[in-house]
Amino acid sequence: MNIFWHEFKSGLRSLLIWSGVMALFILLSVMKMAGYVNNPEMIAVLKAMPQAISAAFGLGPFDLTTLEGFFGVMFVYFALIGAIAAATWGSGVLSREESGKTADFLLALPVSRSRVLTAKALAALANCLLFTLVTGVVSALAVQSYQPEAGFYRLLVLEMEAMFLIELIFLAIGLMLASLLRPSWRAASVAIALILASYFAFAISNMSRDFDFLKYFTPFKYFDAAVFLREGHLDGTYILVSLLIVLASIAIVYVAYPRRDIYV
Repeated sequence: MNIFWHEFKSGLRSLLIWSGVMALFILLSVMKMAGYVNNPEMIAVLKAMPQAISAAFGLGPFDLTTLEGFFGVMFVYFALIGAIAAATWGSGVLSREESGKTADFLLALPVSRSRVLTAKALAALANCLLFTLVTGVVSALAVQSYQPEAGFYRLLVLEMEAMFLIELIFLAIGLMLASLLRPSWRAASVAIALILASYFAFAISNMSRDFDFLKYFTPFKYFDAAVFLREGHLDGTYILVSLLIVLASIAIVYVAYPRRDIYV
């Protein structure tokens, strides 16, 4: 627990910064939403937008003149910010000692590397959970002036569940990369590159059915807000796929990290 609390406190500043970024993004988006919600004139403007551009930004299936439609569009940006934050936390907890030249102190403690790894991973997981809660609470509070109905809150809960699953995927990938790459601090940049590639695959798959196969390679497509807005639940198959990715990545971490050479 001492290692957990040390790691959690070490990452608290990062959590606060990312939470502030997300809160600012939500507030600015809600301010912009005032020009869309309950404004039928915007429908004509959106229909005039080229279909490829509309699809790339995920605007097609949503009615931006409603709270549910606007937050449906916002979900992919929630997920993108959450994925980058999670990957940064995952890679950071394993590379912190190497980059800070404190690995020799940590390895001198009478605990196994597996226990150290577990404590670090749980600290990063706590960051993801708190970050998701902040996103949901700020979103709910920011739209109170629009008097949201129960349907909006159901959508928001689904979005936060999906966002947390996407964070888990990239948290596990960040941990895996940090345990495999040498030096480990390269993991954050590689993880962010993978996230951006995954997002572009999501955008391209929306633009044309010829690229529909890309949906299997991007977690942003596993949890499509248009689908769970329509169906009222997350796809169980993709939840299972997500958990398998997480478990496989964590298994690699527990095999690779105890055996790797640590830069001191």
